Amino acid sequence: MNVFQARDHHLYFIYGSNMNPAQLVTRCASPKVLAIARLAGHRLAFFGHSALWDGGEATVVRHPGEEVWGVVCKLSFRDADALDTWQGVRLDGNGSYFLYPSVVVDAKGDSYPVQFYRKDYCGETRKPSEEYLAHIVAGAVAQGLPADYIERLKRIETRKAGYPVPRKDLGDRSFLLTRACDGCG
Repeated sequence: MNVFQARDHHLYFIYGSNMNPAQLVTRCASPKVLAIARLAGHRLAFFGHSALWDGGEATVVRHPGEEVWGVVCKLSFRDADALDTWQGVRLDGNGSYFLYPSVVVDAKGDSYPVQFYRKDYCGETRKPSEEYLAHIVAGAVAQGLPADYIERLKRIETRKAGYPVPRKDLGDRSFLLTRACDGCG
């Protein structure tokens, strides 16, 4: 068994819109936030286009001397699969995001072996929508991320979405949250 996978759960480092508790509980049946932590040597950036939010999508890119804050989340295998599907992760590596293993550190100096979402192909940077960034900031505030990091998030340049966001017509993925039957475990 590798250090990134326990017998009954995965540890994910969640740094973008998924750290917003309102969003996380719609995508995962029973997520458990274990710690606020930072990913050293990276920065938050926006690329591609999110039809859900009408703007660039969050990812992390390597950048010495910078750090990305988020939360360490313990997810059941079922929740991890559901969140992977929401993020467009595909086993063949052809999705919009892929899982990347790393180690993050909390404020006390404790380390966590985690996986996090990262875009494989980024292209040119693209501004996120105001609404998307506000959703990310609300999640950072709700999770208690450091105030100076939240202020940095607020200074990211945005653009106004061209339609009401988040879009509700992109398909209902609530079927991903089905609970195991009594006999399945």
